[in-house]
Amino acid sequence: MEALDLARWQFGITTVYHFIFVPLTIGLSPLVAIMQTIWYRTQDERWLKLTKFFGKLLLINFAIGIATGIVQEFQFGMNWSEYSRYVGDVFGAPLAMEALAAFFVESTFLGLWIFGWDKLPKKIHLACIWAVAIATNLSAYFILAANSWMQHPVGTTFNTATGRAEMTDIGAVLTNPTVLAAFPHTITASFLVAGTLVAGIGAWWMVKLVRAGNAEKARSIYRPAVVLGLITMLVAGVGVAVTGDSQAKLMFKQQPMKMAAAEALCESTDGASFSILAIGDLNSNDCDGVRHLISIPGLTSFLATNDFDAPIEGVQDLQAQYEEKYGADIDYKPNLAVTYWSFRLMIGLGIGSAALALAALWLTRKGRVSDNVWFGRIAIWAIPTPFLASSFGWIFTEMGRQPWVVAPNPTGVDDIWLLTARGVSETVSPVEVVISMAAFTLLYGVLAVFWYRLMHRYTIEGVADSEHDPSPDNPANQSSDPDRPLSFAY
Repeated sequence: MEALDLARWQFGITTVYHFIFVPLTIGLSPLVAIMQTIWYRTQDERWLKLTKFFGKLLLINFAIGIATGIVQEFQFGMNWSEYSRYVGDVFGAPLAMEALAAFFVESTFLGLWIFGWDKLPKKIHLACIWAVAIATNLSAYFILAANSWMQHPVGTTFNTATGRAEMTDIGAVLTNPTVLAAFPHTITASFLVAGTLVAGIGAWWMVKLVRAGNAEKARSIYRPAVVLGLITMLVAGVGVAVTGDSQAKLMFKQQPMKMAAAEALCESTDGASFSILAIGDLNSNDCDGVRHLISIPGLTSFLATNDFDAPIEGVQDLQAQYEEKYGADIDYKPNLAVTYWSFRLMIGLGIGSAALALAALWLTRKGRVSDNVWFGRIAIWAIPTPFLASSFGWIFTEMGRQPWVVAPNPTGVDDIWLLTARGVSETVSPVEVVISMAAFTLLYGVLAVFWYRLMHRYTIEGVADSEHDPSPDNPANQSSDPDRPLSFAY
């Protein structure tokens, strides 16, 4: 394999692995902040228990997210140095803003929240976790702004003397219509991930306690977690559908090849159907023998334009247009098999959360708790589904852009585009990429084991039997010893 193929595999492995943890951190930090806010307002001890319980899971996930994410920075400067040279003036700006304006705030206030339970007044301590939640989502915005520029370049000119893209308008980059569509879709998907985790764990514990004869604890402690997670899932689920539809309509305009590939739509069609199942050799990318066995008439055209009879361009016609504009002898079609199936898995795996939401709605109505074994099993098996759906959505977004690492803007900036093959380093050898990829894969495998064991350990421990108000506002915690040691929150 060439260095290009290996570098793409390495970046794909590290990115997808890292993105497993990102949605949970984005969605769970506000939910933990909400739990602590309820405790602050009501002084109800059970919400303090839930805050600390899910706070532990948040901290574990946050730590491994940082450890796995930092590797990508090195890849930009090594495997993809030509890409960095071409886009560094633009791509680096929102990433620098993410570090300075979001990540430092997030890390600082998370530290204050961890160690400040018995040091800070309740109101200040509560403000710390809200600062973490806001900064986490702000961090996501800046990163998505950088990625959206790769999907749809704006606010940039091409310097013919240096051969580099140079930013002329940071406002245009930060208000790119692509990021304005991608951000709400990513955030609502993250809330769906976090809501499913909270509801799933709460439902599993609720069933376990009821079957053990402790229905009172199930009702008082875990049912509120189920309800909070359920509300989050319902709101987020609607948000994912609405924002996904908006983003798809925009992609049909900005990256028509990606959306045609998502449907394996080979020929331009009036009133294009939405394919549910296609067979044939999608891996060949030449559309030979591709047949759509199950489809919904006119739905793709409607999703693209709100018109069931609207014409949609197919990959073959788009290939001819790209060859005329950007040069022949290049296959401008993304991998049809990956694009087609990742798009469907992204949508289909959301059913896991829907199944949990519907079951929980019925079984927890009117203050009830359930001892149904199958409900506990659904709760556990539903937890990974939005994680996987988010990952397949990211795979679709990135693989559907190929063969571009910076996709051309068909409606705006001219001459700002870069083929993936031209972004790879000219000096890094295949052997060097193989060695680093093997090392990172092994390291990530070890981290995955630690992450799972820690998440599993604290999940099966459940909430503490009792919690007291640890803040200095509580007179019982006043101490005359000025040299008493700091204590870790968990």
